Amino acid sequence: MDNSRTEILIGEENLLKLKAKHVTIVGTGGVGGYATVMLARAGIEKFTIIDFDEVSSSNVNRQIVAYSSTIGQKKVDVLQKMLKDINHDIEVKIFPLRLTSENINDLIGQTDIVIDAIDSVKDKIELIAYCKKNNINIISAMGAGNRFDIPNFKLIDIFSTSNDGLAKVVRKGLRERNIKSLEVVISSSKGEKIDGGVIGSISYYPAMSGCFIASVVINKIIEGKI
Repeated sequence: MDNSRTEILIGEENLLKLKAKHVTIVGTGGVGGYATVMLARAGIEKFTIIDFDEVSSSNVNRQIVAYSSTIGQKKVDVLQKMLKDINHDIEVKIFPLRLTSENINDLIGQTDIVIDAIDSVKDKIELIAYCKKNNINIISAMGAGNRFDIPNFKLIDIFSTSNDGLAKVVRKGLRERNIKSLEVVISSSKGEKIDGGVIGSISYYPAMSGCFIASVVINKIIEGKI
């Protein structure tokens, strides 16, 4: 991969830092898929990606893995091909599985940071608790659905969040496990009230969340925090 433009910006030493890091992404839909691709284009060369789901027609409006040609395929399979097409030197391990308390120890191996882009609250809390217990760096994505305003994301501790239904439920689960802090990426928008229980989405919101998460990870690596 030609990293010359990135190297001009951050320098050879920092580019080498990125190449040496291993990032694990759990959930490769709207947010996780974009975060993964942005990290790969920035110079990360070691990935583990975990997602049990297949591409569906309702994913095409917002997910980087979703095209008419990929409907029905495993998201991790599509993303793996994309990563190798971006950079042949990328090492990527895929698990087309749902993360659970029973398999988490096998799925989350040696890694420098975990990106939590899981939709399921139960699985999300399981992943967070595991990473906290084992001193693994983790950043969790909060809600990116039911919003279509101009996105404004920020990195904040989950116990300082507001106006996010997902964060509220996760906070409760973390308190029950005596977890007192967690870095999350959250939108400043309250979101729209949608009837019927199905979460609405638009093309740019999950993408912006994923790009923001990627920027946080890149900067933490450059600053020596990961």
